[in-house]
Amino acid sequence: MITIIKGEMVFFGPRPALYNQEDLMALRVADNVHTLKPGISGWAQVNGRDEISIEEKVAYEVEYLKRKSFLFDLKICILIFTKVVGRHDVKH
Repeated sequence: MITIIKGEMVFFGPRPALYNQEDLMALRVADNVHTLKPGISGWAQVNGRDEISIEEKVAYEVEYLKRKSFLFDLKICILIFTKVVGRHDVKH
């Protein structure tokens, strides 16, 4: 929460890449996803979390970049809530 207050992160956006995920970072740069602030959760997590490929993840992040709005963030929030309450897609 401190990083959100400081303006370094947002609630919804692409999850921060790990230092060893050069392939993910390269795809994000190629598609301008790197211009978004990292988020606690995002469109890619709602649509598959770690069950999708890096290419699919970046495609969802590109879609988020194009559709970014308060209403789209609200949709993500509602979907996260329903998946957490319903325990959908939780593998561990």
